[in-house]
Order: sequence, then C-alpha cells, then structure tokens
Amino acid sequence: MRNWAGNITFSAELERPGSVAELQDLVGRSERVRVLGSGHSFNRIADTTGTLVSVANLPRVVEIAADRRSVRVSSGLRYGEVTAALEENGLALHNLGSLPHISVAGACSTGTHGSGDTNGTLASAVRRIEFIGADGSLVALDRDHPDFLGSVIALGALGVTTHLTLATEPSYEISQIVYDGLPVDRLSSDFTAIVGSAYSVSAFTDWVDPDVMVWRKGKGIAAEPEWFGARLADGARHPIKGMPADFATEQGGVPGPWNARLPHFRLEFTPSNGEELQSEYFLPRAAAAAGIEAMRALGNKMSSVIQVSEVRTIAADELWLSPSQGRDTVAFHFTWVQDEAAVRPVVESIEDALLRLGARPHWGKVFAADAATLRECYPLVPDFIGLAAKYDPAGKFRNDYLNTYLPLS
Repeated sequence: MRNWAGNITFSAELERPGSVAELQDLVGRSERVRVLGSGHSFNRIADTTGTLVSVANLPRVVEIAADRRSVRVSSGLRYGEVTAALEENGLALHNLGSLPHISVAGACSTGTHGSGDTNGTLASAVRRIEFIGADGSLVALDRDHPDFLGSVIALGALGVTTHLTLATEPSYEISQIVYDGLPVDRLSSDFTAIVGSAYSVSAFTDWVDPDVMVWRKGKGIAAEPEWFGARLADGARHPIKGMPADFATEQGGVPGPWNARLPHFRLEFTPSNGEELQSEYFLPRAAAAAGIEAMRALGNKMSSVIQVSEVRTIAADELWLSPSQGRDTVAFHFTWVQDEAAVRPVVESIEDALLRLGARPHWGKVFAADAATLRECYPLVPDFIGLAAKYDPAGKFRNDYLNTYLPLS
C-alpha cells in the first residue's frame, strides 16, 4: 500500500469499515490508529505500525440543511462528489483545491487550500466536526465550542473524523483565463494588482524561465490581449509548460459552474500515481515580493529537480494549525521530480531563505524543519499539543510523525 506519489510505502494493511459502528468498534479495540484519506500527502503523516483505516466506505452522506446555508457530508467523500451534489441543488462552496479527487476530511485536516485574496483554506468552511475518540465514542464540536479551532486542522491527532458540516452559498459561475509570458519582475512589482484581479489567481513558474504563466478564475472577468506585459494564451494550458492540457479545466474565458472551473483539473480525469514530490511554504502576505526575489535567487539550484512552482494567496483564519492562522498569506508551492535525495538539499536551501521571512511549512508535504522550528512557525502548536493530550491521553492516534514534530513532552 503506497501513497499517491509512490514515495511512501505504508507499514500496515488498510482496513475499510463499512459503517460508523464498525469503525467505532475498530478504533476502540485498536492500540494505535491512523487514517488514510486519498493518499495525497508526501510524508509519513498517515503512516502507522498499528491499524491503518480508510473512511471511504462509510455510508455516503450529503445532507443539505433546511436553511441551505450548510451541508453535512461523510468524511471519506471526495470533493468532486460533494460539489456535484451541491451544484445540482444550486449551492456552492467558497473555494476548491487544485484536484477535486481529494477526500474532504483529509484535505481539511492538513490545511489544503485553493487561491484568492479573500478565500480561506478549505478547512475554514467547516462549521461542525464529528469524530470517533480514542475510546470509540462519538464526539461532535460546533464552532462555538472552545476546542473547535484546534480540532479541524488536527493532522489526525484527536480522532477519526466521520462527518463534517461545511458552509455553503448560492451557486455561481466562473470563467478561467490563462496568460503566458508575464515577466517575473512584474509578478514581484505588481503582485497585489495581479493576485487581486480575479476571484482566484495562480502564477506558475520554474524560477529559471523569466516568464510566468498566470491562471485567472473570476466572476465575469474579460480576456485582454495584453495584461501586465503578458499575452493571452492561444490555447488550453497545463500548469507545467509543454504538458498536454487534456485534463485541465476549461479555459479561454468560457463561463461554467464553480466546481468545473476552480480546480485546475477535471474530476473525470483520474490521477494515477504521480511521479513527483511536493513542498509548500506559507509566508505573510506582506512578504510576497521578498519571497519571489528569494526564489529567483535560488532558480539555478532548483533547475535540475523542479517541475513547476505555483504562487497563490489565502485569506487569514483562526484555526490553530492553519498555515494562514492569524494572517493573510502567500503560498509558494513546489512540484519536484521524484528523487528525494536530490530534492532534500534544495528544500533545505528554500527553507533557509523563506523561514527568515516568516514561512510555515505545509504539514503534509516534504519539509526539513524540526519540531522546535515548527513551534516558532506555528505559534499555537503548544495549545494544540495540550488539546491532543486532552482527547488522546494514551496516544492512540499518535505515530512517528506526530512524535517527531508535535511531541507531547
């Protein structure tokens, strides 16, 4: 059993309970438990030598509230499944990640995000979380519970999530327009105007080529032949230059439902094992230009191992382990070749440059920081460790990853 990228082989066979009651029994009688979502993490965050659990076979639940302002979903559903049901009912979520194939609980528990100055992480839409505690009992926390802000992005340390309630809004249409050849100097000097020009904006570069590709996803935006020194793309694009765009969501300014435009890739495209590794760092929004210049200085060092880098913005939230906790954020994402020995020293150089600017590493991707550094990056880590000890005093949900980066003592 391996993760999506193929760089992690799990230490236990996967259990797939078919009901919440069966899952409660499994958790209650297991000595150690970890949950595997869709396997899109790139480190050993989900690994265990105990019981490895999938929630994908739990009964499918998509329950829209009477006031149509929220939806309760089973944790193992993929975002694409949830969003299709919402769109059929004239509803939407505030944002989506690049892939609609990822599980709702896995994405929320690790801080997955989309893009947009006013858009928080996917977890910021959670209004209620339901999980199975260490003794097999059910726990439910609403937003007014004092433990709620520490329970959503929780890295699986509190229990096994069974259901999440997400905030909804009326459905909306989005157009997606791609531009080629944005001068990287303009990405730095005009950053605020560029990322604020649409509902969701992503900039793609390898930090070697002086030109940047920009994907703008907006409500009623118009295509301009020239834009900040860039030119309108003459066809569909893949985030990685030169790759076929068959599986990318529709571009060219054609309006479409939010769930068919906000992700970069189509739901009907089923990702196979990805020949890649990923890292991501979240800086204070004010440090965007400094971060861009720092990455440009490292471009030649990255050149042999990078496939593409994506720059996005995320709105602040108050979830304790969120990469955007307490501050508006700019994210620097890196897709590497699948060669960890070659990638590791490059990641260390990137961290050395970006941590000085206040960066926070992504919990589910490749990083080099140690526990002490993570405590400095994420100021509410001590509060979260206390919360984990409260809900799991015997450490049933702990593994080597948590013991290394979020030790109880």
